[in-house]
Amino acid sequence: MEKRGKVWLAVSGLVTTGDGRWLVVKKKYGGLKGKWSLPAGFVNAGETVDQAVQREVLEETGIETELVGMLGMRSGVIRGDISDNMILFALQAKHENIVCQDKELFEARFLHPENILRDGDASVLIRHLVEALPKARLRLDDRVNPGDHFGYTAYHLFLP
Repeated sequence: MEKRGKVWLAVSGLVTTGDGRWLVVKKKYGGLKGKWSLPAGFVNAGETVDQAVQREVLEETGIETELVGMLGMRSGVIRGDISDNMILFALQAKHENIVCQDKELFEARFLHPENILRDGDASVLIRHLVEALPKARLRLDDRVNPGDHFGYTAYHLFLP
């Protein structure tokens, strides 16, 4: 926790296949240990949130993705002290050849949402997404430059 400070920024990717299956993982640690959840991780210095989610999915599962859009955000405060924020993205799988990172994960699979719900190991977030997945997505617009005087090397807007 010390390394991240008291404001955390994480990303998570809902990766889907053409036939509607979702990429889900079972983590070996933390509050989601043994639960089906989405590939996720922290944003590193020097990357945008959309770059971070694609990197995290690739690192954890070996799946390369195409960005579809932003689904939403969850934000919470841990023990009245740490601001824990996660941006949720919709991604499309470019292939289905999973290479599970066994250091962090028990397993990774593509499953149909209804099968995930039938499994008692689905996380609260997964259950909510299956039941209430919004149809609208915020799309990436990386053509905007707010001005060279700001010094941005990357500037990504997500708009309807």
